[in-house]
Amino acid sequence: MSHMPFPPNPTRGPSRRGALALAAGTGVALAGGHVLPVHADELTWRVTGPEVAPLAHFDDVMREYMEARSISAGSLAVARDGRIALVRGYTWGGSDVATTQETDVFRIASLSKNIAGTAAMLLAQRGELDLDTPVQDLIDLTPLPGNDPDPRLGEVTVRRALQHLGGWNRDLSGDPLWTDHSIVDETDLTLPLSEEDVIAHVSGKGLDFAPGTEHAYSNYGYLLVSRVIAEVTGGTFEDFVVSDVLGPVDVARMRAGRSLAQTQEGEVRYESVHTTTTVLDGSGDQVPSPYGGFNLENQLGNGGWVASAADLVRYCTIYDTPAQAGVLTPDSITEVFAVPEIGGGATHYGLGWYVRPTETGENTWHFGSMPGTHTFLARSNGYTVAALFNRRNEGDDLNWNEIDPLLWEAVDATDGWPEEDLTPIYF
Repeated sequence: MSHMPFPPNPTRGPSRRGALALAAGTGVALAGGHVLPVHADELTWRVTGPEVAPLAHFDDVMREYMEARSISAGSLAVARDGRIALVRGYTWGGSDVATTQETDVFRIASLSKNIAGTAAMLLAQRGELDLDTPVQDLIDLTPLPGNDPDPRLGEVTVRRALQHLGGWNRDLSGDPLWTDHSIVDETDLTLPLSEEDVIAHVSGKGLDFAPGTEHAYSNYGYLLVSRVIAEVTGGTFEDFVVSDVLGPVDVARMRAGRSLAQTQEGEVRYESVHTTTTVLDGSGDQVPSPYGGFNLENQLGNGGWVASAADLVRYCTIYDTPAQAGVLTPDSITEVFAVPEIGGGATHYGLGWYVRPTETGENTWHFGSMPGTHTFLARSNGYTVAALFNRRNEGDDLNWNEIDPLLWEAVDATDGWPEEDLTPIYF
């Protein structure tokens, strides 16, 4: 079996400006003036979760990857044909660093997008949502007073928003989910911004291109999709996902993340060398970038879920073993991975997944990145891998996305897959 290497991560959010965080006035200087925290004593490597001898080499991959990048917390889960073969938690730190349990949850960043895509497809499968309906026919897109909507806004359908064809290009007009201070400076709005505030602001801005004519990665489109799902179901986006998407596959740990999650039981601590001005109030306080540098509550549709690695590979049984999962039908799954109207190529973007068609089906994957978070989820030829970390690249010259080929090399190097299914231990 072979796996084609996936392309570089196109999903990484914008860099966050701010002073360097020197937690205790001590640190290790890196190139470019970055500083990593120094732990109180000697660093040790700790691993939790059942040992699986045929898959021990996955531990080596994770250790080398984490140590090279000074990542203190990581988690890995591997499944084959819907059966969970490995679930591990990893810690690289001193005694002041809590041991990562294999069931600890992490912010999953843009892996959240295929959650939204799955939820929207499920509603379409039930006949409750037409994905080609204009978003403005389903939710309120009224702009702030004194502003007029782009006349092409009515061409933004749910499907186009999911496939990043909606007309917003963050490289040209910025990402409204990461520019809270700029929005406040331009308007009479105050911090913290609500989802409604963001939508009203963007609705009064011109689109960057005609919907359906270009692909430009857009977190904002996924905010709109999450609001559509809430409107159609008559509840909240989170409630529908928990009950109708995750519930049938017994995933109970996944939940909406919180901007200030330092005390959330079972959730790792997020690390960054940066501080920035809080977006959670107008105080002007400097805060660690992962804790108040962005409004996670506004980002559930595009990047706001927390989950364990095991939760993610279990969630993927919706796609890996659809008959048993009972959520999406094969026809619906085909639609999730379908080529968009602008055409495809070696790869394309479906409903929340990057897709590479193959002779035997398709490889599907996503990366995620935000301050304090780097994540990877992929499916290929019956294998599913999820890797989560509590730090992202903040200026080093290492390839953080090499976790992708490293894990597939480990899959290919496995000599005899274990027969035991760990699923009953965790679900």
